[in-house]
Amino acid sequence: MTELEKYIHTFFSINKDDLTKISSFFKPITLKKGDYFLKKGRHSDRLGFVQNGIIREFVVIDEKEVTKWISTQGYFVVDLSSFVFQQIARWNIQALTDCELYVIDNKDYQKIGQVIPSWIELEKQFITKCFTVLEDRVLQHLSMTAEERYNQLFNFNKELFNQVPLQYLASMLGMTPETLSRLRKRAAS
Repeated sequence: MTELEKYIHTFFSINKDDLTKISSFFKPITLKKGDYFLKKGRHSDRLGFVQNGIIREFVVIDEKEVTKWISTQGYFVVDLSSFVFQQIARWNIQALTDCELYVIDNKDYQKIGQVIPSWIELEKQFITKCFTVLEDRVLQHLSMTAEERYNQLFNFNKELFNQVPLQYLASMLGMTPETLSRLRKRAAS
């Protein structure tokens, strides 16, 4: 079972036949380190699922890169408003390492509902999950200290701190690289 199938099965608890049908719409692709899955200003016509590797979602504001999220194995990558509403993408999505993804284009995504009768409910759950993750991130930034945000990410995925440039992690956590360095030193002592 691929990571994609594990994810779908875990979060949506669908039967094996429907799982196979859904996963058949996704095609494997590879990205080399530095390749873009999506660039800001273009239209997103695909949704990706990270089988392995690390991908960063970011935007450039006033010549400064701001990292929204770093996706690792088992996460989706997409500019959701561009994919769903055909708006111009606001986010750059770039491979930080060599990556393997499962990708579905918008046309095939629309076809799933014709094959899986329960797709409307599953899609609603997926969009709700995306929105809930976003709400959790907003709440963390509003209610947690920089140290609490650092500790939470470190405890969730320590390996990121060895694999991702620290300025990207600092940006995603809403702090300066200097603050992140101080927190890492404090935590190590």
